[in-house]
Amino acid sequence: MREHLHSIAIDLLQQLITIPSFSKEEDKTAGLLMGFFSYHGMEAKRVGNNVWAKNKFFDASKPTLLLNSHHDTVKPNPSYTRDPYSPVIENGKLFGLGSNDAGGPLVSLIMTFFNFYDRPNLKYNLVLAATAEEEISGTGGIEMVWKELPAIDMAIVGEPTLMNFAVAEKGLMVLDCVTYGKAGHAAREEGVNAIYQSLKDIEWFRTYEFPKISESLGKVKMSVTVIHAGQAHNQVPSECKFTVDVRATDAYSLEEILATIQQHVQCEVTPRSLRLRSSGIPKVHPLYKAGEKLGVTFYGSPTTSDKALIPVPSIKLGPGDSARSHSANEFIYLQEIEDGIAGYIKLIEKL
Repeated sequence: MREHLHSIAIDLLQQLITIPSFSKEEDKTAGLLMGFFSYHGMEAKRVGNNVWAKNKFFDASKPTLLLNSHHDTVKPNPSYTRDPYSPVIENGKLFGLGSNDAGGPLVSLIMTFFNFYDRPNLKYNLVLAATAEEEISGTGGIEMVWKELPAIDMAIVGEPTLMNFAVAEKGLMVLDCVTYGKAGHAAREEGVNAIYQSLKDIEWFRTYEFPKISESLGKVKMSVTVIHAGQAHNQVPSECKFTVDVRATDAYSLEEILATIQQHVQCEVTPRSLRLRSSGIPKVHPLYKAGEKLGVTFYGSPTTSDKALIPVPSIKLGPGDSARSHSANEFIYLQEIEDGIAGYIKLIEKL
């Protein structure tokens, strides 16, 4: 089977593309993956819509490496001109929703797991986890299945990185902010306009820079992304709600960032979650050292993945290009998948 890993990967990815698998609606792709493992004679387990398996000669006395990627997708971009569920191959590209994010990395990791599955003398145990709800950072994904996995020492998170090593990743904190005013008639000098009240705080979010800059992740970034206020043209709004997207670095904890924000703004600030923390891996870690031996490119990623929810050292790595993620007419090159499988195998052999 090892001689045919690439063709098996392409076939599996085409099957996955034909099945809609939006976050929280991954039941059918989870079923497909369970059947796929069974067909190839490997025992897999299912927790919710998460599917996981461990290598045949798993030895609890050895350290364990997790191979993780996700099988949920976002909804199709409105600009699609192709059928997002039709896995067409043209000019060396496989088109389809989720082909690049993260179908390519997922099937490449599954093939890598197959490659090592029945080897008796591995230095590391391997656990494969195909998880749900990554696109919404839901609690029914990696966090749910983590409780069922054996003890994990390190992880490779499969995402489209052009096979560069994302050794650090920004965290995410979404803030719901509310500024209060007083309702009144717009034609008269009545009320306190909540929109005007919010402008000073919005400007602070736009211009403030946290002084500490991360070596691998750069600056903390804050962006006001949603705003709602008012209900009639002739009524002074008494309330203005806006949302702030905060991308955190390892220079600050989420709690420190939140405290700084609350000290500087007048609006009411409520974080939706403090779960998605920034993450990094030390240069002395075996995964980092293996990457150095392979001569890879290291970088800090501005985007958030399940890496933020994995409580052990991890890297984000996979075939495909993050720039294609969530785009119309999403695709991945067939050669990228072949190179992805080879790259994953080389990395594990270097550990």
